[in-house]
Amino acid sequence: MVEKKSEKLEREYVIPLREKCRPVPRYKKTNKAVKTVKEFLVRHMGIRDRDLKKIKIDKYLNETLWSNGIKNPPHKIKVKAVKDGENVIVTAAELSKKVEFKKAREEKREKTAKDFVEKKKTMMQKAQEAAKPVAKKTTEETEKETEEVKEKAAAVKEEGEKIAKKKAVEKKKTTSPKKELAAKKSLKDSDSK
Repeated sequence: MVEKKSEKLEREYVIPLREKCRPVPRYKKTNKAVKTVKEFLVRHMGIRDRDLKKIKIDKYLNETLWSNGIKNPPHKIKVKAVKDGENVIVTAAELSKKVEFKKAREEKREKTAKDFVEKKKTMMQKAQEAAKPVAKKTTEETEKETEEVKEKAAAVKEEGEKIAKKKAVEKKKTTSPKKELAAKKSLKDSDSK
């Protein structure tokens, strides 16, 4: 069996766009420029059947073509074409300033996102390590803790009942509104002590 050679054919071209885009209506000029890039590379990279679908344009090359809008594509563009098997991947050799800035900003965002993900992973690992000793508690310790919580709840409930009884007794003793106010003040004073 004969092995196929998987050589990568790499070339740089300056593609003239002005001639092909000139006769096209204004609202189709940049679309025609993209199509012209594909047609040029099909012709020069030796693509079988002249299939435009085998040409893949890089995101930044596309943005460079569209940087001036739909009505005003660049007159020529320098590209780098890499043929890998059947497909050709086309990238811009020189980026416009807008696209260059955008690319740098996106790379920075990706880097910060990766750092954030790594930081989050380390935090999660630390949290899991800290949680492991807590999970190793014996059943006796957990039973003791639940008993303590129940005792505290019962004590709070008893205190609440005592205070309610005191207030009820004071209310029974007083009959006039003046005496009720005096009783409330005395209760507040006794509670604060």
